[in-house]
Order: sequence, then structure tokens, then C-alpha cells
Amino acid sequence: MSTVEKDEIREERIDFEVIVDANGPEEQAMGWFYYLDDKISVPFKAKCIAIRTISPLDAGEEVEVLGLTSEDECEHEMFVKVKWHGRELGVPLA
Repeated sequence: MSTVEKDEIREERIDFEVIVDANGPEEQAMGWFYYLDDKISVPFKAKCIAIRTISPLDAGEEVEVLGLTSEDECEHEMFVKVKWHGRELGVPLA
């Protein structure tokens, strides 16, 4: 299977499973929230791949992902709850 075919399959899955009835960006975000909440298995280890001003993580730092943050915090971007230095906080999933 070629990369183009894989991308088409992924895009079709997104259209029909994730944002099928979404009207606008907020509804698309909620579609992603519920899709990810159903599909990801937690806890799991993740590595920070980019420094962002909204996250205290350094590039290359590993954390344990505990789940998604609340719906309210995921209205525009997906955030996951991580264990970091003895506390739990939300960081961007991207």
C-alpha cells in the first residue's frame, strides 16, 4: 500500500469517524476529543518532541500520559494529562 493510499484511508476515517457531523471548529474539536477518548489506551509513555511556551516540558523529556484533560480544555486543541515532577498537568497532545 502506498503512502498516498494510506493518507486517503486516514482522511476518510477522519471524515467518517471523527468529524462526520461537525459544524465548525468547536464541534470538530469535540469530535476529536471523543474519538481519542475512546481510542487511546492509558497510561503510556510519551516523549516531548518540541518546546512550546504553554508547556513546561523540554524537548526529549519523557512523561507518563494519564488521559485526556477535560472537554473544556480541549475545545481548540487536544491536551493530555501527564505526571510531571510529582504532579499532574495538561500538555498539548500535538
